[in-house]
Parts: sequence; C-alpha cells; structure tokens
Amino acid sequence: MLAEVVDAVIGIDTHRDSHEVEIADAAGRPITTMRIGNDGAGFARLLAAITELTPGPRVVASVEGSRSYGVGLARALTAAGVRVIECEQPSRSRRRGKGKSDAIDAHLAVLAALRSDADRVAVPRADGDREALRILLVAREEMTVMRTAQTNRLRALLLAGDDTDRRAARRALTQKTLAALAGRELPAHATREQAVRQAEIRRLALALGQAWHDLKDNRAQLLAIVDDIAPGLTSRYGVGPISAAQAVVSYSHPGRCRNEAAFAALSGTNPIPASSGKTIRHRLNRGGDRALNRAIHMIVLTRTRNCARTRAYIDRRTTEGKTPREIQRCLKRYIARELYRTLNATMTA
Repeated sequence: MLAEVVDAVIGIDTHRDSHEVEIADAAGRPITTMRIGNDGAGFARLLAAITELTPGPRVVASVEGSRSYGVGLARALTAAGVRVIECEQPSRSRRRGKGKSDAIDAHLAVLAALRSDADRVAVPRADGDREALRILLVAREEMTVMRTAQTNRLRALLLAGDDTDRRAARRALTQKTLAALAGRELPAHATREQAVRQAEIRRLALALGQAWHDLKDNRAQLLAIVDDIAPGLTSRYGVGPISAAQAVVSYSHPGRCRNEAAFAALSGTNPIPASSGKTIRHRLNRGGDRALNRAIHMIVLTRTRNCARTRAYIDRRTTEGKTPREIQRCLKRYIARELYRTLNATMTA
C-alpha cells in the first residue's frame, strides 16, 4: 500500500480562491492543517511547510480537482519534486457519519491516498500538447453544438417562407446554398416581418459559413498535433483526427494507464459479467471516460460500414449466436486494445 512507501501525505481540498490542506504522517495522523490561497504566495507557503514539517523526503500530495481548481497547485508541487496523485470526491458512503467541511474533505483525501495501492495510484493528466488537444476538443464541441442550433433555426425560418425557401430547408445547407441565402436581396414592398426574417436568415447563413471554416481549421490543428505526438495513429482504419485526439487526451502519457486492461476500463469497454444460472454472458460497461467511449463507438460504426474484415467478424459472431450489442462490445474491446498498443508504442514519456 502507499502508506508503506511514503513518509507523509498531503490532502488538499481545492476551491476557486483557496485550498484546505492537511499534512499527515504515514499512519494518517495529522501533523498540521492550513488554508492557503490559490496563488503563487499560497503555493510557496505550502512548499515551505512541507520542507519544515514532513518527517521524511517521500511525500505524496493527494489533490482533489487536480485538473480544475487545483491545476496551478498541482503544477507547482510537481515542479518542486512532490509526487501528485488524483483524488476523487468522497462518495456519500464515505461521508456517512463524518459530516461535510473543507477540513474533513482534506483528511478524507489523506486517507484515500494511504489506502490505495502504491502501483495503482491515479496520476494527473499531462500538460503540453495533450492540453492543447483538450482545449481544441472542447472548442470543437462548443462549435458543433452552436452550429446544430443555428442550422435548426435557419431551417425553421426557411420553412415559414415561400416554396423556394421550403425546398432549400429540405436540402443540405452547403457552402453555396449558405452564400446564396446570405446574399439574397429583400424584395420591394417587403413587410416588416419579411425584413426581419430575411435579416435573421442572412445572419444565420453567415454564422454557419464561418462555423464551417472554424471547424475545418480546428480539424487541421488536431491532425497536426496528433501526427506530431502519436505518429501513425490516424492511419488506423476508421481513426480520424477527432477520435485520435480524444484517445490521446484520455491516455495522456505513457505510465498513466498501467496496462491494456486499465485503458479498457478507462474507456468503458472492459467486459462486465452479466451471467445468471445457465446464461453466461457479458455486457457493455456504462462507466469510464464517456468521451473516449464515444470516440471508440464512432470507430466501430465506421468499420462496421466500410471494413470488410469487421463485416466478416460480425457475420461470424452472429452465426455463433451473439447479439448485435454483444458483438459491438467485443469490437470496442478490440479497438481499445489497438489504440492502447499504438499509443504506448508511439508516444514518449
């Protein structure tokens, strides 16, 4: 256990403006508690306390929210040589009978670290190119949601127009169609309603045209970064820049997932036993990183439609009596294995 290989553990409950800290020994006995600011001065105060109060050099910091409110502190601790591990929020069962306060959460972070296996601790995700990919993926998700909403509004406005507009609403909104809608002249003697509708159609058409260019640029940036840090990943069948970027973001860096099975559990593709009596089967895992699971699902759909090898596998498993969902579970597991091996072989620590 981690308690056997460390001299002290620092439990940190993070917030926007300040962090609650508890420094404890390897037995979980508190040495001191403090509240520090979420700034450079607060980080320096904590590092000074670690140097002065910890009973030995083997120190681990258990940080709740190491990639949100605690990201600055996690970076400062890592730069100072302190090992940082992720700490999940305490569950309802762990809180039962203990109450809720920042000091209690910091102590629970200490206990969670001490009770974990030394070789199975969760390390924070990496910065650098991986963080750049995450930022681009978040921006792409926002742009995609906005584009869908704007497309729906534009079609609704066109359906309320004349026959030409209604035909345009039923067709694909290509760049040529959007340009025509944006450049359309208002007819003479138009009513106020028609003028407002045409102005809104023009605004939405211009916004959708710009969104198309933004998404294209976003995809090019994702592809460039993925090819730089994980060369060959996008050459796998069905693995595009977006799916590859999500795989890199979730995988983070070599060593974060201790083996292939851990990566499958992270992606929610590991088999979950669902047997009863004479029925022996497994089901899909509904946990794990759902963004990574969605990326793997899209790869499965692409290969199911276009890959002859995948189609032959589906036909063979169908004749064996497997249901479509069970076959999909198997395909997801195989793809998770392929992604892990490719990332492990191409990415450097």
